[in-house]
Amino acid sequence: MKHQELLTQMTLEEKAAILSGKTVWQTREVERLGIPAIFLSDGPHGIRKQAGTGDHLGLNASLPATCFPTAATIANSWNEELGEEIGRALGEEAASQRVNVLLGPGLNIKRSPLCGRNFEYFSEDPYLAGKMAASYIRGIQSQGIYACPKHFAVNSQELRRMAMNAVIDERTLREIYLTGFEIAVKEGNARSIMTSYNEINGVYANENKHLLHDILRKEWGFDGFVVTDWGASNDHAKGIAAGSNLEMPAPGLDSARELLKAIDEGNLTVGELDRCVDELLDAVLTLNKNMEGKPKYFNEKAHHDLARKAALESAVLLKNEDKILPLRSKTKVAIVGDFAVRPRYQGAGSSMVNPTFVESIEKVADQYDLQVIGVNEGYRRSGEKDEAMKKATLDLVINAEVVLYFFGLDEISESEGLDRTHMRIPQNQIELLEAIVQVNPNVVGIISAGSSVEMPWHYSLKAILHGYLNGQAGAGAILDILTGKVNPSGRLNETYPVKHEDTPAFRHYPSTERNSEYRESIFVGYRYYDTSKVRVQYPFGYGLSYTTFDYSDLEINEKEVKFTLTNSGTADGAEVAQLYVGLPNGKVFRPAKELKGFKKVFLRACESIRISIPFDDKTFRYWNVKTNQWEIEGGEYELMVGACVADIRLVGTIHRDGTTDDFPYSKKQMPLYYSGLIQKVEDGEFACLLGYSPASGKWSGDLDINDAICQMYYAKSPVARMIYNRLTAMKKKSEDRGKPDLNILFIYNMPFRAIAKMTGGAVSMDMVRGMVKVVNGHFFKGIKQIVAGYFTNSRLNRAYEKKLKGK
Repeated sequence: MKHQELLTQMTLEEKAAILSGKTVWQTREVERLGIPAIFLSDGPHGIRKQAGTGDHLGLNASLPATCFPTAATIANSWNEELGEEIGRALGEEAASQRVNVLLGPGLNIKRSPLCGRNFEYFSEDPYLAGKMAASYIRGIQSQGIYACPKHFAVNSQELRRMAMNAVIDERTLREIYLTGFEIAVKEGNARSIMTSYNEINGVYANENKHLLHDILRKEWGFDGFVVTDWGASNDHAKGIAAGSNLEMPAPGLDSARELLKAIDEGNLTVGELDRCVDELLDAVLTLNKNMEGKPKYFNEKAHHDLARKAALESAVLLKNEDKILPLRSKTKVAIVGDFAVRPRYQGAGSSMVNPTFVESIEKVADQYDLQVIGVNEGYRRSGEKDEAMKKATLDLVINAEVVLYFFGLDEISESEGLDRTHMRIPQNQIELLEAIVQVNPNVVGIISAGSSVEMPWHYSLKAILHGYLNGQAGAGAILDILTGKVNPSGRLNETYPVKHEDTPAFRHYPSTERNSEYRESIFVGYRYYDTSKVRVQYPFGYGLSYTTFDYSDLEINEKEVKFTLTNSGTADGAEVAQLYVGLPNGKVFRPAKELKGFKKVFLRACESIRISIPFDDKTFRYWNVKTNQWEIEGGEYELMVGACVADIRLVGTIHRDGTTDDFPYSKKQMPLYYSGLIQKVEDGEFACLLGYSPASGKWSGDLDINDAICQMYYAKSPVARMIYNRLTAMKKKSEDRGKPDLNILFIYNMPFRAIAKMTGGAVSMDMVRGMVKVVNGHFFKGIKQIVAGYFTNSRLNRAYEKKLKGK
């Protein structure tokens, strides 16, 4: 123990209490021993410290901060140095606002394009996600602030996220959903980590010893502290025993009493409690010392300029027919689209930043060498049709040389607490686009969206520039690229499928009642499309430039691949060279290609450079569920270097000796996994993958404290069903308005137990059990338990507070 002396002086009550939050954002202090509190804040792409009453959904105002592009945007830069630079800026701003722990970055895998929170996550590929996350973490922590990568782990959906069980095999867990976190911990040296809401194979992430002890601490050597997502604690004592240190936000002293009871009953040892307290104390004392002498200001202009630089490097040019871009000097342009006037530059939810300043296309266009003949909103953001607005737009664009059309996903399409139900852009925006093309074919589309969309309308556009959600300085960045001041260098961090039905998890996403079955296994994103030869709109790693690049002279040795990259065009620009590895006809099923390295390089026109991409411990490994460890299958590996997964320029081979002949799978028993055609995996083959037949996730019988409030549809109590109907109506009303009500969404999807974990101690778990009795039709028994529980909880809270104050 690092802080044995302090631990010896702390009472058992103080130790139990300090492992839960005091307020929405602060931990508990122990004044008599001089143990201070720390402040945690959301901040994957900007600090969200609330000035007044705190809430975790971003409902109340927060202090102004730089809104950088979201993680899904920055991942398109494929630039670790940029990630580290953004991290340093985030760390500076956190310190200036006296935030000790920044809750981010988010690096869950984009299993499906429908996840409402994909805009917060880096990629469908764990290697790219991990490398970018590690860069952020290094930057943040260089300023004495702790980064907190999240959500650990297998958090892939928003629907019933707190009452959902991810059914997943160990190999897929390790190779796809944990590898990014492994890189973040080992290479970023993350000092804290946040557990996810969901269960993993029937065990909540926050009390999963396999996840938190065996893998995180023992295998990866993590020695920081673990914090729950807000309201993610299920059984606090089990969480402590597994190695989770801090329960947030503010569950009250009922949680502390839960730990004392567990110790009395032998379900938790004092040693386990002390270990968790010691790890948390180390963070608290270190972070408070780090804050000494930190300035209470930051350079707003410099950070705004960095936000623009980040947006510039992350925008992806998807199409450029007839070289319509860059725009010529004095081009007569019509600017159309609501997003040109009111930019969509970040997502909704707990990550929402109050920006220091926001640029819009309408306001900055006159700073460029263009003739802007007019700006028209064109469509209603809410999705309603407006014929008068449409006519005014058509009257404008007919006189333009080029139409700049700004469109994309609206706020209701991408939000914490809400998954998308389709991959389409709102129809009124597409109808306007198709009408514009009829009067002026020279249309350049600029998309705002945090995740992939279907593009059946792509033929209507001469060029497509995807800005993603590009932060407060995104407008200037977009115009810099459109006018050729900057050459686009973004490359897609995710695949753009032709249609939703083509996605690998289509038949099993988001979940069937409680269980979300990961039947697609390791075939996520390009691993599926590329292996199964499924046609896509735009492949992983893809992006155009205003210049061209040639690859030549591949050399392979035991440690690395080397090759020459040449800018063969007439403009200066940057290329992202990507290394993929495959093992044809292997005895263990695997994707045709997997990303194992990349390098972004800026070259002047006609310049060449020799590039080296080294191998690491992840280049040839796979997880063997039979030997229960990482292994290398012997054979001739293909090393493929190219501009994207579908544009391989150089191919070579290297032999690797195997580490075991004990292989885990039978091709005869698992034909679909060996073919990669995994959309229709049946029960038997999935059971072979798991090593067992999973229990049914169907809801039946009475509801319990871990069932979601939206499941009151099944309640035996008419009062509970009435509450469900009212909540559902409120949810639909907010969605119809086009602006998500985050509070309703959170309540709708949360389990009953969260009522006790998120009410500051006003509600105990015993009271929650009474509520569930009411829901299950035992009205009087339930009400009696709630009322008695209220008075008991109040009395016990007062008694505990006295002990904490030494009375």
